[in-house]
Amino acid sequence: MDAVRIHHLALRTADVVRLEAFYRDVVGLVPARDERGECPASVWLLAGETRVMLEPLDSGEATVPAGSLELTAFAIEAGERARFEERLARSGVPVEQRTDFTLYFRDPDGRRVAVSHYPDRAAR
Repeated sequence: MDAVRIHHLALRTADVVRLEAFYRDVVGLVPARDERGECPASVWLLAGETRVMLEPLDSGEATVPAGSLELTAFAIEAGERARFEERLARSGVPVEQRTDFTLYFRDPDGRRVAVSHYPDRAAR
């Protein structure tokens, strides 16, 4: 059997349009061709070869717990770190935590998101 890889991530939200704008304009994901299939209210974005599906919450479905430490981390090049942090600042998105390799922040629904260039160190 070949190595398992991620096919797609599904993020559920009360506001698909707002979340799409965040992941497209702030994180930098790109719209995928129309792959909605059985969920016409969903939006598909690409993070490299991995799809990120944004779909509406069902009535009564729980939202993201406040302060959750669950994480979706996207890869960036070490040389992109400063520019990415500037993009977050311009977008009004606070960096919650910094390590030598990773910037942590929250999406509009309160999910913990990161960009990481591990194992490559950023220039200082």
